Amino acid sequence: MNQKEIQELIKFVSKSGVTEVEIEEKDFKITIKSEPKKSKKNAEEKTVYIQQPMQSMPQQQMAQPMQQAAPSPAPANTPEPAAPAKAADAEESKYITVKSPMIGTFYRSPSPDKPVFVEVGDSIKDGDTVCIIEAMKLFNEIEAEIKGKIVKVLVDDATPVEYDQPLFLVDPS
Repeated sequence: MNQKEIQELIKFVSKSGVTEVEIEEKDFKITIKSEPKKSKKNAEEKTVYIQQPMQSMPQQQMAQPMQQAAPSPAPANTPEPAAPAKAADAEESKYITVKSPMIGTFYRSPSPDKPVFVEVGDSIKDGDTVCIIEAMKLFNEIEAEIKGKIVKVLVDDATPVEYDQPLFLVDPS
């Protein structure tokens, strides 16, 4: 990423009203943070962090075991939740979550007239393309890093995604 692209990104973030953007590639990481606009008199402050190159950072796994939040204790006079809800949570905990490696727009197919990369029930293996994420007019094919079966698609087509946002649930068995 060159200086002109970084400047364009800063301008875009400033105009969009987003308060924080983080882009992480193989050889660099950029974080842009801005304070919300208070008035037209106060200029918006920005903090830009650029790290290049990254020192043998452990590669982030797109597919990691799904982390479940511990249920909060229910008040004494509240009845227990239904058993199917507990069974669904326990069942989902055995799946692996494929997460977004970047901020961008999620696409299930290479173009609107083409079929989707994966459907619920499809088997995938390491290296199979599961979706595309568009970031800064670049279309990045996201490949599976695990072998398994797609159980659930967690994001709608053509919607924005955040870094580390869950995209798919995969049954590794």
